[in-house]
Amino acid sequence: MSKLNKFMKQAQKVQQRMENIQKELADSLIEVEAGGGAVSITIGGDQVFHTIKIKPEIVDKNDVEGLEDLILTAVNQAVTESKKYADERTKELTGDINLPEGLGF
Repeated sequence: MSKLNKFMKQAQKVQQRMENIQKELADSLIEVEAGGGAVSITIGGDQVFHTIKIKPEIVDKNDVEGLEDLILTAVNQAVTESKKYADERTKELTGDINLPEGLGF
């Protein structure tokens, strides 16, 4: 088998593993809370938001800014956790190779 054929077979295996990881990321759900559970967000490993829940008892029309801060905190935490999870999963495929951003992960 030529080196090119061997390389192409390896590339196909890597591509299939990448597709499997991307599907797993899309299917994985991460839940984060802010304000002691006052705001909770569910996000996928692919950074797609699934739910945002706000406990009704914390809604105060005189403190909209406080609610906005809680939501912002929860959203930022959700994105951070989702990216961290995705990085861990893709690192299994790429090892310690630093791939350029936007390569498809």
